[in-house]
Amino acid sequence: MLFLFPGSGPGGLTHHFALRLPSYGRSRFRPCALGRRVLTRSIQFAAVAAIGFLIATACAVLVLGLARPPASAFMLERSLAGLFNGKGIADIQYRWVEWESISRYMALAVVAAEDQKFPDHWGFDFESISLALQERKTKGRLRGASTISQQVAKNLFLWNGRSYLRKGLEAYFTVLIELMWSKRRILEVYLNIAEFGDGIYGVGAAAKNFFRKQPSRLSRRESAMLAAVLPNPKKFKVSSPSKYVQWRTRRIEKQMRNLGLSYLERIVR
Repeated sequence: MLFLFPGSGPGGLTHHFALRLPSYGRSRFRPCALGRRVLTRSIQFAAVAAIGFLIATACAVLVLGLARPPASAFMLERSLAGLFNGKGIADIQYRWVEWESISRYMALAVVAAEDQKFPDHWGFDFESISLALQERKTKGRLRGASTISQQVAKNLFLWNGRSYLRKGLEAYFTVLIELMWSKRRILEVYLNIAEFGDGIYGVGAAAKNFFRKQPSRLSRRESAMLAAVLPNPKKFKVSSPSKYVQWRTRRIEKQMRNLGLSYLERIVR
């Protein structure tokens, strides 16, 4: 913008001085328009990515509810860890066993040991979670409160460790599993991907390694012993059970008798 100011010079001549001010036209606001376009594109990209994630994960859960999982995320993590450590691919023993070929004692043992409310809840035991949080406040430690459904979600789809992100994804996959799978399917997958020993995944590999028999022939005591090591199969050993594992085995056996094999009818129906 140009302003002219009169002035007097030598000889009475009049001069005009020009003062040029910066222009505040449309060009000044182009960066703001560009920022809005970038923000809009970012929101659109995030929305498409979120929808894609929902579709992909829902399809994965749906497929694995019908087909045998070739491996779990925990198994893959163990294999990759061996490669990165320079030790080569870790030895993993895993053999899928159909529900009909698993001892009913084994199915009952993991429910008795890990999640007695399994037939009734929708993936989460809020009472146990509340008690665990209270114990953390009073004793400074957090005991496990995960249901079988949560453990399937974690072992099958996620990584080992603790973080808010992983807990959030665990809850998300738990909801999908409960919506898409039957209780029998959830328990069948859990029995096949749970770690019963160092690198020994599933009841098929566990029955063969520890008892030299088919999983359909596991007794009540053997099933209870396998369930007893589930909290920490690297620390607790089936082959050389500590006094704690022996005590836990007897406790699980007692719970199994209290529940009875008829308890499984609520899961199979």
